[in-house]
Amino acid sequence: MPHSTPPRSTNWYVFTGAPCSGKSAVIQALERRGFKVIQETARSYIDSKLAKGLSLKEIKSDILSFERHILFEKVCIEQALPIDQIVFLDRAVPDSVAYFQIEGLDGAEVLKHCHHARYRGIFLFDRLRFRADAVRTEDEELAGRIEGLLEKCYRQLGYPIIRVPVMPVKRRTEWILGQVRSQGSDPH
Repeated sequence: MPHSTPPRSTNWYVFTGAPCSGKSAVIQALERRGFKVIQETARSYIDSKLAKGLSLKEIKSDILSFERHILFEKVCIEQALPIDQIVFLDRAVPDSVAYFQIEGLDGAEVLKHCHHARYRGIFLFDRLRFRADAVRTEDEELAGRIEGLLEKCYRQLGYPIIRVPVMPVKRRTEWILGQVRSQGSDPH
């Protein structure tokens, strides 16, 4: 499908992967080291609603509205980011394709938003042992399906995938920064 404007080339790195793959722990480690990071939009939104007394069931009662809200919030965040600054994103707009599909929704609605920016790199985190929590309600099987859909989506968008092996957070963080340096970016 042709696009009216070419995507903005960015210096942004996306962290993606199944729930419980350690993305957020590495994002937090990078933030503590002074890097510009974007926390996971869905998690932040759900946490804010839970703090106001809503249940997860209430928050997701209209799944299409919920998924659209997350998508449009990510779009707005990304539109406001400086394209030349290194930014690490805990999930990006294309992740919504997988989540729409998991919920039985049409992912094509999301695809039109996936061509506004071109990310510098996609880090797909290998999974850790799955642990559910108040927000993470998937199980091991669903986590595997999500991971497969995420990888497929980014590949279909023409991105090479950099797999992040399981290791302690500090080593994962250093490994990722090494990958960023090898692409010619100076993280600091």
